[in-house]
Amino acid sequence: MPPPDARTTGSLWSAANALGDLSSDYRARNVNDTIIVQVSVQTTAAQSGAVNSSRTFSTQSGITGLVGDIATKGMNPLFNANSATALKGSGQTSSNTTFSTSLTGQIIAILANGNMVIEAERQIAMNNQHEDLIVRGIVRPGDISSANTIPSAALSNLEIEMKGKGIISDSVRPPNALTRAVLWLFGF
Repeated sequence: MPPPDARTTGSLWSAANALGDLSSDYRARNVNDTIIVQVSVQTTAAQSGAVNSSRTFSTQSGITGLVGDIATKGMNPLFNANSATALKGSGQTSSNTTFSTSLTGQIIAILANGNMVIEAERQIAMNNQHEDLIVRGIVRPGDISSANTIPSAALSNLEIEMKGKGIISDSVRPPNALTRAVLWLFGF
């Protein structure tokens, strides 16, 4: 694409202006242009399994007769074995995640095929709690709406990272090894 013409002295119009091309709308298309990412993630996973098996073994042996007329009545059964095995088990797991927000990011790179790499970051500090939210992904230019927004479902290689530090994360973090040893030792 050739570089735009320089502004003529006294002219208000410039081809380098973001709205200089009247045939295009104002969508993010260049590096450092801003874009609104509408993050909506909902995942549900469930798995269950059951095992129910049984096995029974029974055998019996004895002597039904001997040579001559010898009675075998008190000798039976010589061998009598019974065995039974049963196994019954079940397991179940489930997971549910819902996350929804909107944040403004920037185009940080344009790939050779025209797709754009975007990154959006939000930092929140409130009541001794600090949270960072980072969203990265690759977007096709055609997926950007006329309002300059993109849903997170349209991003490929989507990465969503949310981490926090502060009083909330401190209270849900497992105790360190020394604290766990003291709790185990004294049984608190």
